[in-house]
Amino acid sequence: MPPSASATPAGEQLPARTAAVWAALDPLVAGGTSLRVLDVGGGSGTLAVPLARLGHQVTVVDPSADALATLRRRADTAGVGDNVHAVQGDGDRLHELPLGGAAGDYDLALCHAVLEVVDDPAVTLGEVARAVRSGGTVSVATANRAGAVLARALAGHPVEALALVDDRDPAPGRSRPAARRFAPGDLLALVRDAGLEPGEWRGVSVVADLLGAASGADSDAVRRLELRLAEVSPYRDAAAGLHVLATRP
Repeated sequence: MPPSASATPAGEQLPARTAAVWAALDPLVAGGTSLRVLDVGGGSGTLAVPLARLGHQVTVVDPSADALATLRRRADTAGVGDNVHAVQGDGDRLHELPLGGAAGDYDLALCHAVLEVVDDPAVTLGEVARAVRSGGTVSVATANRAGAVLARALAGHPVEALALVDDRDPAPGRSRPAARRFAPGDLLALVRDAGLEPGEWRGVSVVADLLGAASGADSDAVRRLELRLAEVSPYRDAAAGLHVLATRP
């Protein structure tokens, strides 16, 4: 079933905080051709199911069996169970997993909210890059250090904000390591070191997270504002997240 250009993710009522990401992906996923998509770390299906509804074949890799079970329920409920393939495993060992096809032949790979928590972001992103064919696209989204600093400061935690400015754990002594945050230059360097050619980076949730659900702001207006600010400095520099589309030569 080929994707329908009239039912693209960017055209749906998706959360305002991810509007810029879907707007960037939309030209790729609404082109009328069914794509082979690899979603690394996307276990619950928030990205995979909308893409499967467009007719794409999506392989989701995630270490959590519970998340993959949620994915399966969500895909079946949406009527796209046949378009979604779930694989339990880690992103830094993709070459060892039964992905259902040859390495290097995916059209699009998603690596969203993954680099913050893996053991070695460079190794994981390298594995993702090698899974994509020449000319294919890798979509990378991760936490922005500047946005985290601003969020902690506005929440009344200046000491934690200062720790993040210095790239230190804002809550030392916790039972598990703190998630990483990246500056735009850090992210672009990782992408290039993985053998990919990055495009223009954008901010993810420039204002949506700051406003919050209780603000009463019109969701359509917030979505339009997000799309306007996502690629414009200085606004994008303080976004909660960073996003970039990169091409494998």
